[in-house]
Amino acid sequence: MAVQAETRVTACEDFFEYTNGEWLRTTEIPADEPSWGSFAQVRDWNRDVLHGILDEASASSAPDGTDLRRIGDFYASGLDQKTIDDAGLEPLRADLARIDSLRGPADIVALIADFQRRHTAGRWGGGPSIGPFLPAMRPDPFDSSTYRVQLQQGGLGLPDRDYYLRQDERSRELVAKYRAHVARVHELLGQGAGEATASTEVVLRLETRLANASMTRVDQRDPYKVANTMPLQDFAASAAGLDWDAYLARIGAGAIDAINPRQPQFFRALAAMVPEISLNEWRTYFRWHLLRASSRFLAAPFEEAHFDFYGRTLTGQTEQKPRWERVLEVVDAGMGEALGRIYVDRVFPPQAKARMLELVNDLRAALADRIRGLEWMSAATKEQALSKLDAFNAKIGYPDVWRDYSSVRIDRASYLGNVRACGEFEFARNVAKLGRPIDRTEWGMSAPTVNAYYNPSMNEIVFPAGILRPPFFDMSADDASNYGGIGVVIGHEMSHGFDDAGSRYDAQGNLRNWWQPDDRAAYDARTDLVVKQFDAYEPLPGERINGRLTLGENIADLGGLKIAFAALKRALGRKGRPAPIDGQTPEQRFFFGHARVWRSVMRDEALRLRLRTDPHSPGRYRVNGPLSNLPEFYDAFDCSADRPMRRAEDERPSIW
Repeated sequence: MAVQAETRVTACEDFFEYTNGEWLRTTEIPADEPSWGSFAQVRDWNRDVLHGILDEASASSAPDGTDLRRIGDFYASGLDQKTIDDAGLEPLRADLARIDSLRGPADIVALIADFQRRHTAGRWGGGPSIGPFLPAMRPDPFDSSTYRVQLQQGGLGLPDRDYYLRQDERSRELVAKYRAHVARVHELLGQGAGEATASTEVVLRLETRLANASMTRVDQRDPYKVANTMPLQDFAASAAGLDWDAYLARIGAGAIDAINPRQPQFFRALAAMVPEISLNEWRTYFRWHLLRASSRFLAAPFEEAHFDFYGRTLTGQTEQKPRWERVLEVVDAGMGEALGRIYVDRVFPPQAKARMLELVNDLRAALADRIRGLEWMSAATKEQALSKLDAFNAKIGYPDVWRDYSSVRIDRASYLGNVRACGEFEFARNVAKLGRPIDRTEWGMSAPTVNAYYNPSMNEIVFPAGILRPPFFDMSADDASNYGGIGVVIGHEMSHGFDDAGSRYDAQGNLRNWWQPDDRAAYDARTDLVVKQFDAYEPLPGERINGRLTLGENIADLGGLKIAFAALKRALGRKGRPAPIDGQTPEQRFFFGHARVWRSVMRDEALRLRLRTDPHSPGRYRVNGPLSNLPEFYDAFDCSADRPMRRAEDERPSIW
């Protein structure tokens, strides 16, 4: 695919603009989107396929007990707006009564556990969660052969602790809008204006106290700071305001002797709050979080109020997505592997998986060559790094073992009930891991997802079928375009195994220092240059990229480009160098392919939210930032030393 290069700037001035300028000038963000770009376009193509699958499933006469029947009934329940509206608050009556019946700390513990079992999908942010923290069953950070109960701080209605604590004008304005939203939802619950205002103040007071005790996002990126495995009795003594034995027994995890509270200070503070806060205030807090987590699945006034704040205010969307698309997202979140299995059968041919394996093998070999050639790393550390790379497990397209949903009971007449049934299934599935061997067939994303990931505890790189489409991956495209697209994504995920956090884990997925001290110091000096570079970028006036928060992703972007370019050179050496296409050399097409992947536009509100909470830099900086450090890029476009896309050598990080 040819790229029509921008004529208003040169490649060496602003390569993101040079590649995408015409698209940037003519593209409008859809009213129901916070941003728009290549990822969203591929996502929408996938959703069209999924839409067809779900329409067929909901209209079919598939037998009871089949996945096709389950996803069809789930989807139909979400589309039935009349039944949902007629039900009003009825789906929450039992939960609201349960909250009203709280009589002491023991009831609070039982409520947290029961709500988590019904409302939490088991991964951080994996589903609607209620309560001040989230549990998950994951490999122990120091012993990846053992599943461990891990507790993650939570309990906030705003996206991050800093929204409660920052005192700049914009942060205060957002908190004021959040106050108005909380009050509006309480009025929908039936409270008068005065009572709703009082309830809102209770919510903000408790959430602010939790925010003060919460660990920052930057600190949470340090794997050692969130690796706090300790005997259960020691944890219970340090956070004695909650009966942790009763809590664990209630969620089905009673037979354990150790636990990992990822943020110990938070849990000490939470435990101290339980007896200090009045029962009426706790009732208000839990009532709000039940409503917040459930509003998207309730009658239209609740769903619209939820969108007004979390969509319109936080991300700048002016319209909700069509109902079919909103429900599709929920079905994918709840039964993604049942839906993904049909999706894969329709759109992901075996030859695509074979081609991806070839790319992965080229990237693995290229990274091995680069590690061997590093001048700043000793032989001892290189040996450990190569051992880790050799142990990488690559998962491509879809799971080898599909999830069994036979125990999930779906009711065509109860949308929120179906959401809860999926959450309860997922929670029970995760708790059942305790005491069992690590399941290395498990996937953390559904097959249609437009994304990829590296899991340090499993030492695995994972590429769902959903991302394996143009412009990322095209079976009919030349190697240069594919290596610049999906090849860089592969290299990016491989580099996560060696970023500032991933490099702390060994080949078996355990936190262990396998570095020689001088090598680690040399590595840190290089990554400090990455921090300094990205700290200087200011996407919005007064709003800079946080170089520490985004460090891992920025390292992976830089490493991914280096590795993928080296892999392309290997492929060209093996297959022969092709003639230019549309006047573009393979090297130029590689970089065009990369920049095309990251073309995007974003509303200011969504960009501001991203700068505060997202470990990824905005698309423009994911292109120009790493490319401005690459001699390979300078050579491809003849960038002289005085050009903006060529950083001074002493400011230029070079890691992998």
